[in-house]
Amino acid sequence: MANKNAGYGIIRDLDLKSPGVRSGYRLVFAICVVALLVGIAPMVWVVVSGFKTIKEFVISVNVIPESFDISKYTGTWISLKFAKYYRNSLVSVIGSVGCAVIFNGLLGYALSKVKPSGWRIVYALVMAGLLIPATTSIVPLFINITRVHLNGSFVPLWLSIGANAFYVVLFKTFFDSLPNSLVEAAKIDGCTDFRVFRSIALPLSRSIMMVVAIYAINAAWSDFLLPYLVLNQSGLETVMVRLFQFRNGKTSDIDILRAIVFVIIPPTVLFLFFQKQITQVTAQSGIKG
Repeated sequence: MANKNAGYGIIRDLDLKSPGVRSGYRLVFAICVVALLVGIAPMVWVVVSGFKTIKEFVISVNVIPESFDISKYTGTWISLKFAKYYRNSLVSVIGSVGCAVIFNGLLGYALSKVKPSGWRIVYALVMAGLLIPATTSIVPLFINITRVHLNGSFVPLWLSIGANAFYVVLFKTFFDSLPNSLVEAAKIDGCTDFRVFRSIALPLSRSIMMVVAIYAINAAWSDFLLPYLVLNQSGLETVMVRLFQFRNGKTSDIDILRAIVFVIIPPTVLFLFFQKQITQVTAQSGIKG
């Protein structure tokens, strides 16, 4: 026999028999539906408007275009050579994910399990780094990039993601939950700290690695300021940089609108597939911390 108290989280079936609870439930549900519609309305408008011709977009007041011809999108994709900038963004994302997992994971593991002399000071500096807005470090970061002649390269973008205080905290919090007996047993067998990290810690931390990778993908894909400063006029522009250049060039507004659709598709798809993992691990990290 089914449990009549299950199915609604904090609200039970028995509670819904009360007129007041039922009205409140319906009100909250209606508010959530309205919030959902308000949230997705701009995205839907951008996608639908991309099917319009220039004349429709400028003159017509109708929201719905006369035809949904996908060739309008494909034409914009080809004419703006968007495949090239997708490829550049892909290179930036792949390198950023690798650096985010390896470098931040190493530091998180060292602070959690190795704990060398002065680790508390390092951890305090990492926590203090969470309080510093990222934009305040752009000027000194760009000056250092210029001094070491890394302009026009993806390397600064990869390394900037590989030095992220938030990712370090996520890794450290997760590694704190790993039994110390595993590390001690590996060291008795003659493993170095790095080998323990590579052979034991990383395989057991696939869930947090996936979440950090998702965050890194979204950050690398949507970042504009640093890629613009480093990659501008280099031929390696990412989609965000190129979108800004389109706006300042001779590209029509309707083509820019379609380009925006191309830009928002990857992070939207990524979030739809992995929203559960992002929410769960972030909540667990907040509770453990």
